[in-house]
Amino acid sequence: MGKLIVLEGTDGTGKSTQFGLLSQQLETQGTPFRRLRFPRYDQPSSALIRLYREGAFGTDPSAVNAYAASTFYAVDRCASYLQDWRADYEAGTLILCDRYTTSNAYHQGGKVDAAERETFFQWLYDLEFSRMALPKPDLVLLLDMPLSLSVELMRRREADTHTHADIHERDLTYLARCRETARQAAAFYGWQVIDCARDGRLRTVEDIHREIAAAVAPLIEL
Repeated sequence: MGKLIVLEGTDGTGKSTQFGLLSQQLETQGTPFRRLRFPRYDQPSSALIRLYREGAFGTDPSAVNAYAASTFYAVDRCASYLQDWRADYEAGTLILCDRYTTSNAYHQGGKVDAAERETFFQWLYDLEFSRMALPKPDLVLLLDMPLSLSVELMRRREADTHTHADIHERDLTYLARCRETARQAAAFYGWQVIDCARDGRLRTVEDIHREIAAAVAPLIEL
């Protein structure tokens, strides 16, 4: 079997930038790997996800409970594995994921009362890894950033790209719960947390990338 590395981060943490930098490093060093991004918005298996995020089921993210919404994302991942990358993974290929099951843990787990989240975490991993038989990650890196800084970066990105925030990105209470839940999930599952700010100030993109590369190095030949 191959190795599965997942890069996670709540909205506005610069995850896509870091995913791109790590991908570039692997390509430059000649490390064979597959690059995956979830959800797959251009595929039929993401239809329910698109309806949900566009507000078709209600403009409050909690209009669809954590368990129901998690299945929307899980089905898309299962379809991707069965249709696209199972053979490569089973042949020993390194798989690098921008989001995975781990995203459900905090985006949906934030809808669950704090005292019940560990029960949700256990249910989620049973659903995707035991019932759906998706591969478990070998390493999960969680980018963490104070909410005020991540919101500032999101609004700047929207202005630069002329895009609009979805129902998750507009809801600051939801985003705050996601960050809290992500850190709880990291402790529960054993993810490695990458702090994107120190003393209230953003670290440089290059500094964060160096820490990510160092964390990945033991799993691959860099």
